[in-house]
Amino acid sequence: MRLLMLGGTEFVGRSVVEAALGRGWEVTVLNRGRQAAPPGVRSLRGDRTAPDGLAALEEASGDWDVVVDTWSTAPRAVRDTARLLRDRAARYVYVSSCSVYAWAPPAGYTERAPVVDGARADADRTDYARDKRGGELAAVDAFGADRSVLVRAGLILGPYENVGRLPWWLTRMARGGPVLAPGPRELPLQYVDARDLAAWILGAAEQGLSGPYNLSSPQGHATTEELLRACAEVTGGAAELRWTDPEVILAAGIEPWTELPVWVPPGSEGYDALYGADVSRAVATGLRCRPVTDTVADTWRWLRGLGGTVPRHPERTYAWLDPEAEAKLLARTGRA
Repeated sequence: MRLLMLGGTEFVGRSVVEAALGRGWEVTVLNRGRQAAPPGVRSLRGDRTAPDGLAALEEASGDWDVVVDTWSTAPRAVRDTARLLRDRAARYVYVSSCSVYAWAPPAGYTERAPVVDGARADADRTDYARDKRGGELAAVDAFGADRSVLVRAGLILGPYENVGRLPWWLTRMARGGPVLAPGPRELPLQYVDARDLAAWILGAAEQGLSGPYNLSSPQGHATTEELLRACAEVTGGAAELRWTDPEVILAAGIEPWTELPVWVPPGSEGYDALYGADVSRAVATGLRCRPVTDTVADTWRWLRGLGGTVPRHPERTYAWLDPEAEAKLLARTGRA
């Protein structure tokens, strides 16, 4: 199989490239060259935001069995690339997001749930949900519904993560001491390891799949306690989890998701939207999810190899929980 990966040096793209190389595929990457691609790939240089950013792709020889695209901003970049490749590639896989569903989808929502209004394939950058939906429209417009795959991913974790959610928890646990652990501890989570996402994408290409797929683990694959305990244990066990009721955390003005990564209080619209997707379609077509302990341990191993510098995507920056705010809340509740 021949893969064209648009990007290929960070997080999901990197995971797809490594998985494809592991299967013996022939891999070409197109990116700006700011980071080195993995050994063994054919590298093309191009900036999709520049007027001539696809020149290297136009001039390159050959065609591909599948194109994988993770673009997250102006949909017109997907439109331009997909149109250029529609006669040179058999299938286009666009890594989208569960954010494309109209807010807020109810628990158990399938791929048939309503999507956001106002998205366009030719749009400049708008907001994340409409940009991702616009990217979907662009892929389908160029390749048709029968040759495009829309991967509506939920929370993605694992090595190479450049958003900082799991890295934040790991570095916080490594610092030790009392740690604010948001309850309830048995709260079911949904996420997908980037490597399991990559494996499913390659399998989808091999099977000739098409259409939209919700891509996360089945609900309850891990709980908040299982995730946080794995983080505490893998970093040396110096952290002491202080389980705190959601109402107490919210009353202190601490924001779910953007300050306390991964955590969303149960019973909220955000919880159902992020952790309530029906993923049976993906599971039926080959999605397999590794244990949370493996995801945590491998991410910690990767982080330690970076020498303390955690990569951050410039479009996904969050001000995670301030240590002073955490300490004050724990002291006020007698949990410090």
